[in-house]
Amino acid sequence: MHDLIIRNGTIVDGTGAPRFAGDVAIEAGRIVAVGDVSGPAHRTLDAEGALVTPGFVDIHTHYDGQVSWDSVLAPSSINGVTSAAMGNCGVGFAPARADKHAWLIQLLEGVEDIPGTALAEGLTWDWESFPDYLDAIGRRSYTMDLGAHLPHAALRAYVMGDRGGDHTAEPTEAEIERMAALTAEALEAGALGFSTSRTHVHRSRDGANIGTLTAGDAELLGIAQALRRTNKGVIQLISDAYLTADDDFARAELALIRRLAKTSGRRLSFTVQQTADAPERWKDIYAEIEAMTADGLPVSAQVAPRPIGAILSFASTTNPFIVSPTYREIAQTSRSIEQRLARLADPEARTKILAEHAAFSAPGGFVVVLTQGFNRMFRMTDPVDYEPTEDQSIAAEAARAGRPVAEFAYDVLLEDGGRRLLYMPLINYAHGNLDAVHGMMTGPHTLYGLSDGGAHCGTISDGSFPTTTIGLWAKGSKSGLKAPLESLVHGYTQRNARHVGWLDRGVVAPGYLADLNVIALDDLALSPPKIVQDLPAGGTRLLQTARGYRWTLKSGTVTFENGAWTGETPGRLLRGDQAL
Repeated sequence: MHDLIIRNGTIVDGTGAPRFAGDVAIEAGRIVAVGDVSGPAHRTLDAEGALVTPGFVDIHTHYDGQVSWDSVLAPSSINGVTSAAMGNCGVGFAPARADKHAWLIQLLEGVEDIPGTALAEGLTWDWESFPDYLDAIGRRSYTMDLGAHLPHAALRAYVMGDRGGDHTAEPTEAEIERMAALTAEALEAGALGFSTSRTHVHRSRDGANIGTLTAGDAELLGIAQALRRTNKGVIQLISDAYLTADDDFARAELALIRRLAKTSGRRLSFTVQQTADAPERWKDIYAEIEAMTADGLPVSAQVAPRPIGAILSFASTTNPFIVSPTYREIAQTSRSIEQRLARLADPEARTKILAEHAAFSAPGGFVVVLTQGFNRMFRMTDPVDYEPTEDQSIAAEAARAGRPVAEFAYDVLLEDGGRRLLYMPLINYAHGNLDAVHGMMTGPHTLYGLSDGGAHCGTISDGSFPTTTIGLWAKGSKSGLKAPLESLVHGYTQRNARHVGWLDRGVVAPGYLADLNVIALDDLALSPPKIVQDLPAGGTRLLQTARGYRWTLKSGTVTFENGAWTGETPGRLLRGDQAL
């Protein structure tokens, strides 16, 4: 007797092959038969009218702290993810000496917008070395499987002490050898790979650049040699190459990426997005990746399926009025979100905040966009529209109403009891459409990633990327661009799994793990995130749920049914490669 059979579904098997009708039988956590399955089962799921796909594999998350206190690991798990890689972008919590705990919390609070109070209360710190950290994770169970990269920023501080947090400080030869030795130790213990950050966007809570920002060849290639010697792991990184208008700088960064791939001999992926400052840079990067792969270097672009957008609200982290001293005083002294919202609704406070906002002179850059870019702010609808047009903007609404735009925006933010959310696309939307995103997603040597699940708790809600990938692009963008469903599923399943060495998942076929989604494609959609206070110490985060997932299974166990967690936690730590 089978443990479970999924019957009558349309199977999209993860390989990119055409979909087909059939059943899936499961025993002992693995798929044992696909097609016309006979015989009884302890449980049967009817997938009539639905897709059956492999569970999604998210290679870019930041659950490094959340794994200490949470087994559900939303929002990824509630968006069909059954396997995830964390420790990306060079940040994480191991290795860590006791005197660096507070420093690492401040770094993650700044870089990934994870509340420091939540981390301070929730992190168990029952580790020092990276192998210790893996052991700590291995003692817990989750709704999905997890692997972890060795993060460069933590490694650097562990070896160099306070100097490790200063990106202008160069390690000694002995320190480089020590970082390489610890990298090899982490890889042998089961690290997925090594991650680093080279972007000025990544700063600690106090505004300091991440210590890895300008790491030189001696340091990076010394660490890369550890991957070559062990013949284990991948490299993941973010560089400012995609956002710069400086051709020479972009070429230098891409040349460094080439040297890293060549020195390590391992698979490497890095962030590629479209920015307003260099909207066509991604095409240059893709051309260079083509040249690298032609030379036998396994280099891939990690891309996103929609704009990277800030979510603005009076009840969360960011909004256009945070420059007002009165607003900041209310936000900092209110004992609860409810008290903050009540005080912001007071007519006297409203008048002061609007006056201070009008008097504020933005120095340039993102501050101008955040405080004055009302033509780039949109109400979050249900389902969320990730392709808004300018006539839907708050500026356009205010003009139609004949009202001053800042005043109008303030009142919109007071809607829904002060919990109204506005969406501000910042990246991948330079031309007001998703044409460039389609180009990146459908190009060669591309990996679907960058969801940052577990991070950006108060400003971004992109752990739902898998849902957008399938739900939007299988149906088509407003420009009429689309991608084959089979290719989209392949991108978020077998292709991602193979990149990180997880060969036992990502395919609906006998012998593979029974990590599966049953999806009603016509119903697949995202509601606006909700502002919830479920982090340790009452910390706040944005949590976005999806419609259309009938069931998600991890290793043959149903973990989610119609979006609700079943209470099961069959997921575990993954150490390194996983053979079929």
